[in-house]
Amino acid sequence: MTASLPHAPAGPVPPPTARPAPGPSTTAPPALVLVAHGSRDPRAVSTVRALMERVRALRPSLAVRLGHIELDEPPLPDTLARLGRSEAVLVPLLFGRGHHVKRDIPEMAAAAAARTRVAAPLGPHPLLAQALHARLTEAGWRPPADAAARRASAVVLAAAGSRDPESAAGTRRTARLLSDRLGVPVVPAYASAAAPTVPEAVRALAARGRHRVAVASCFTAPGRFATECAAAAPGPAAAPLGAHPAMARLVLHRYDQILTPAPAPARAALVPV
Repeated sequence: MTASLPHAPAGPVPPPTARPAPGPSTTAPPALVLVAHGSRDPRAVSTVRALMERVRALRPSLAVRLGHIELDEPPLPDTLARLGRSEAVLVPLLFGRGHHVKRDIPEMAAAAAARTRVAAPLGPHPLLAQALHARLTEAGWRPPADAAARRASAVVLAAAGSRDPESAAGTRRTARLLSDRLGVPVVPAYASAAAPTVPEAVRALAARGRHRVAVASCFTAPGRFATECAAAAPGPAAAPLGAHPAMARLVLHRYDQILTPAPAPARAALVPV
């Protein structure tokens, strides 16, 4: 007996339904909010805005905003309010884990409707040491020409200062990173809340025979602290870090770092007993 064949469909067979080719994701990345301290010095805002523009130039697709903890406009709460309920990563333009990073910024972020994450401060990091070295060179620092000049040379790393021991530990690590680049001792000193001050550090170095001393400025922008620390320098005094290219790369590194999950620790291989 002959098996019956299935009936052929009437009319032309339609082509298979075409699926749209996958395209790029339309989901915008979280905004990057630069969090500056703020200063009464009118040069501070323009310096931070120059850094913001450099960050934008490196990543044109990213929304970059600015907010201040105090003194300057716009205040951080206002910047966050304008973001509504969107996502944002806050990158502090600060160099250690002091009160502003641990308390003030997280509290302002928690009070906002936006979904926020707070990145690590800018220091310590090799890119920060690179920017400090570059600003010292611009100010006139030159490597010691011989062993005698090396024994007479040192750098004071001027920072804002904090009573938080974790902040001081970060500043010491930054000083070591800079010392490794320069090949001379780098001594941390502070504008407030911690010791030694810059004049005290300069005097202590002179007592050890180090009279060829420069001051590196671990400040983002001009202000009272940066000006007072520079005035105490017996030699070259570096400008604040401002919009140095390494600073812009460091800002984006901190932004990316908080969005990239840390790899899980590898499990130890099971060995049969």
